[in-house]
Amino acid sequence: MADVKSRCTHADLCFAALLFLAAVQGSPPEDPIKCASGETNCTITNSYATFPDRSACRAARAVFPASEEALLAVVADAARTMTKMKAATRYSHSITKLSCPGGDHGLIISTKNLNSVVRINTTSLLLTVESGMVLRDLLKAAGDAGLALPHSPYWSGVTVGGMLGTGAHGSSLWGVGSAVHDYVVGVRIVTPASAAEGYAVVRSIEADHADLEAVKVSLGVLGIISQVTFRLQPLFKRSIEYEKRGDGDLADAVVKFGKQYEFADITWYPGTGKALYRKDSRVSSNDNGNGIFDFIGFRSTATVGLAIDRSTEAGLEEFGNAAGKCAAARVVNSVLFLAAYGLTNDGSLFTGYPVVGLQQRMQASSSCLISPEDSLITSCPWDSRIKGKFFHQTTFSIALSKVRAFILEVQKLRDIYPDSLCSTDINNGILMRYVKASTAFLGKDKDGVDFDITYYRSHDPLKPRLYEDVLEEIEQMALLKYGALPHWGKNRNIAFDGVIGKYSKIGEFMRVKSYYDPFGLFSSEWTDQVLGVEGKKTSLVKKGCALEGLCVCSEDSHCAPEMGYLCRPGKVFKDARVCRNG
Repeated sequence: MADVKSRCTHADLCFAALLFLAAVQGSPPEDPIKCASGETNCTITNSYATFPDRSACRAARAVFPASEEALLAVVADAARTMTKMKAATRYSHSITKLSCPGGDHGLIISTKNLNSVVRINTTSLLLTVESGMVLRDLLKAAGDAGLALPHSPYWSGVTVGGMLGTGAHGSSLWGVGSAVHDYVVGVRIVTPASAAEGYAVVRSIEADHADLEAVKVSLGVLGIISQVTFRLQPLFKRSIEYEKRGDGDLADAVVKFGKQYEFADITWYPGTGKALYRKDSRVSSNDNGNGIFDFIGFRSTATVGLAIDRSTEAGLEEFGNAAGKCAAARVVNSVLFLAAYGLTNDGSLFTGYPVVGLQQRMQASSSCLISPEDSLITSCPWDSRIKGKFFHQTTFSIALSKVRAFILEVQKLRDIYPDSLCSTDINNGILMRYVKASTAFLGKDKDGVDFDITYYRSHDPLKPRLYEDVLEEIEQMALLKYGALPHWGKNRNIAFDGVIGKYSKIGEFMRVKSYYDPFGLFSSEWTDQVLGVEGKKTSLVKKGCALEGLCVCSEDSHCAPEMGYLCRPGKVFKDARVCRNG
């Protein structure tokens, strides 16, 4: 390992070497909840150890109920004392502050012990699980019963309740689409109640109940989900093949490709002008193939390699070496392509396309979470205890009718600054997933394409990024010009300012919210800002606020004038206001 480190003198060699430092076992992540004494004087963060505004989330107490009865008692006790409360998940992978109860007097209710299968009905294709169950375990339970959840996020370290709270999805324009919540036919949720009702009740919301469309994507403001029932499908296999080509025809190809393959997605590498097309279709469970998808980026990785990765990219940022980022990106993406991104035909070797395997082994992965050890020799790449990945994510959905024009404008901006977007390529490009319109009140309102952009973030919030202005312009162009909807569990603060006005059913959602939680005990400062309660906003205007998306700059002090970054109009989207160097 030391030999690899000593020879990593060029960015592209360092990044390529990192890909081969994966290990079978890694350190389990820390619990996101930490208490000074037992279950009191607590803090909660996410898996990246910081929220977009860098603030800490505190609470007076944290509890870990292991049954619906215990959860009911916890909520009743908090409601009796008018205590603010929030649900917290096992690994806390949401970037936004949905788990913050609001202040030193709040209560954190962890669902990590609510992780069991309640019942399976293979005849009716129904699976009921507790809300704290991790997706990885849900997929296994379904598969073992000969059933399949058709769609899910690609990262299987999220929980059932977390997926519903944030509207998580996979990729598809077929059938009812790729949103996990659109396969939900029943929810049991614990909410506050009157003293006569014992201060808390369990509400059973079935498929024909009008409130289900509010509960399916709830932002955690209605109560705490205890159980979820999914309508599944008979087990099937998937056949996957990747094809890489230039991005010259991407704008014209994107909609057609999404309609051609049931599980299609595209990874766009705008910095290097490439696009990776995932040809992903359903096949019979009787088809030959025992493939597994264990995505390389989600595997346990040697911490020394992650330190090399971080130091290399930080050095390229420090010296303004965008060309170096592009060189590194070309090598990394070539190596990933040759390694089939973690696909194997038999669980150990990749021998060629197509790779055919059972649904639960092909749709999501999170192997870096699985380990009996407590060692930081290897870890998930973003583990906050090590010097590893530290990034922002800007994720939004654009209606199919507008996607072509948006891509063309991003390409136009890229062509003005040819090396400007290699920071996305190093982080495996822009993932483009397909989403369908949902009946959920806070779900997607139109068929569209979800753009998931991951890029470098400095540990110093007042330090600008290389070509910061280009990504800011793309973000503002998507949200303001193209009416994009941000992902509830990702994004920087500015993505949520005024967002609730884009949802036609917000009135119905707020009606259910007022009925389920009339005193706002599951609300917080953050959710009030997102929902626009009393005109509140998520932006935070102060010195340097635009550097991390706490505001859209309106004056130079919102950027970093002492480092040459000034507030300027966009180059393609003229209404944008971005922090540009020079």
